[in-house]
Amino acid sequence: MPLLSLFLFLVTCGAALSSTGYFWHITDMHWDPDYQVTDNPLAVCPSASDPVKNPGKWGNYLCDSPWALINSSIYAMKDIFPNPNFIIWTGDDTPHIPNEKLSDEAVLRMIGNVSQLIQHVFPDIKVYAAMGNHDMHPKSQFPATGHLIYNRTAELWAQWLDAASIPTFQKGAFYTEKLLHQKGQRIIILNTNFYYNRNALTVDLSDPAGQFQWFDDVLSRASTAGEKVYIIGHIPPGFFEKKRGTHWFQENFNKRYIEIITKHSQVIAGQFFGHQHRDSFKIFYSNNGFPVSAMFIAPAVTPWKTTLAGLQDGSQNPGIRLFEYNTDTLQILDVVTYYLNLTFANTWAPRWEKEYRLTEAFQVPDATIESMQTVLDKLSQDKSHLQKYYEYNSVSYDLGECNEWCRTDHICAIKDVDYSRYKNCIKSGGSSGMNEMWLLWLSVLILALLFRYN
Repeated sequence: MPLLSLFLFLVTCGAALSSTGYFWHITDMHWDPDYQVTDNPLAVCPSASDPVKNPGKWGNYLCDSPWALINSSIYAMKDIFPNPNFIIWTGDDTPHIPNEKLSDEAVLRMIGNVSQLIQHVFPDIKVYAAMGNHDMHPKSQFPATGHLIYNRTAELWAQWLDAASIPTFQKGAFYTEKLLHQKGQRIIILNTNFYYNRNALTVDLSDPAGQFQWFDDVLSRASTAGEKVYIIGHIPPGFFEKKRGTHWFQENFNKRYIEIITKHSQVIAGQFFGHQHRDSFKIFYSNNGFPVSAMFIAPAVTPWKTTLAGLQDGSQNPGIRLFEYNTDTLQILDVVTYYLNLTFANTWAPRWEKEYRLTEAFQVPDATIESMQTVLDKLSQDKSHLQKYYEYNSVSYDLGECNEWCRTDHICAIKDVDYSRYKNCIKSGGSSGMNEMWLLWLSVLILALLFRYN
């Protein structure tokens, strides 16, 4: 290779590397401070719905997280990638126990302890944090008129919040900031607990705390300013792939969220949520069926077995997630999930290891909306890819077969966030027409290009 060509190659490679950044996503830690290793199966943890046999130091698949597991997850992030550009943390710090066993002070103490751990391990790293439905007392009852827990949480997160973020956080636990104070880049932190169908305080409101109007306005200003935007929150819209027909938002709130995302999709570079304790994603489409935005749903730290009636294999291995992104455009380049095999940890020692890298596992060039649509197409059409995704969905805990019923549930939850489209998708066995519309548009585009250059 001539010297000039070699020089240009090295410069190009250096520029590409310099524009690659990394951020961690951690969610749903659900600390159970009463977890204990004991021979009494009824005394291991109050978060379990069944007697717990053979509990280990690092946790149990029936229980929420002992402190040892939470501590291990944060230090694993430090060991694996110690200097991320930033961290996103999408809430849920308290255990799955009755409201009468908690209080405002107990919830704040748990939020505070986890916050202090992150601040200790990553003292100089910016953290963008959203509240989960378990970060309130009573759980899920987030008021639209301010609350002591909003005010006190803002104090706990003072080193992470810009001064301008505090008023909206105190109003309703949502805020926006320039991402790492960069020009042309923004992050929006939502309180989607307002829209939860278990929140009795907001069910009769059209726009709790004015967050929808604020969200629309922030995105409109971002468009005018030429900004790219990340959106984070706890509870996602749409449906839960592990139990057919299960959704989290009130239907009117779900519809409004979709409208805002599709309206402003050109400025949205990524959406990042938790709550489901599962590794999944969702795709949003334009009115003409073109994929316009992807939502990444991260797995939980807690291995807790869900109590949703009728759901089998409701546990999961603890997981944490590292994103690679373009620091100039905010384009998501790759997604790497790390996990702790809880059985191995309790038998031998905790070992956080790479579960999978998105681009390698599904053979796509990056994690853009186009690539995520390709992943969906592979899940829809190839049983081996579907099975791989299914195992990743529970962080390599449930290794059973994903049958046709399972395929329909997962495909429809990914591609149909809208309630009516989801129902049609389920009726048609996973084919609501959205994939067909995408393929039709792609075919038209290819034909147009062939006509133009021939």
